[in-house]
Amino acid sequence: MAHVSVPMYWRTIPQRYRMVGQRCRKCDAVNFPPKGVCKYCNASFEFDEVKLSGKGKVHTFVLIGAGGAPPEFAEQEKAGGMYPVAIVELEEGPKVIGQIADVNPKDVKMDMPVSTELRKVYSEEGVIRYGFKFIPEELSR
Repeated sequence: MAHVSVPMYWRTIPQRYRMVGQRCRKCDAVNFPPKGVCKYCNASFEFDEVKLSGKGKVHTFVLIGAGGAPPEFAEQEKAGGMYPVAIVELEEGPKVIGQIADVNPKDVKMDMPVSTELRKVYSEEGVIRYGFKFIPEELSR
């Protein structure tokens, strides 16, 4: 993960905290995170804000561990060993990357239903960085 400055982080809070995306008025596709140009049709003019459900299924995943973690996740790796990171296809269509929590890494499966929860992701520059993590659907509240 690349360094994200505190001002840049604060500008992205709506999508990190509330799963806010944008629906393109030209092609009706949902973009997440929001962009200046629709990644599906390249339209750059009109979007509607859309609150995503945060529900989806694991499209693909990897288990990170044994020195494979980015520096900001080294503390987590030391505390818990390997952890799963997945590309999740949301119900609304976009595919997003996120860590899967509250599950034995060896129990993660393709097409596993998941939902998002707001969680601590890591700390940097003395600021706790929150964002979404995925949890198995049967554990969602």
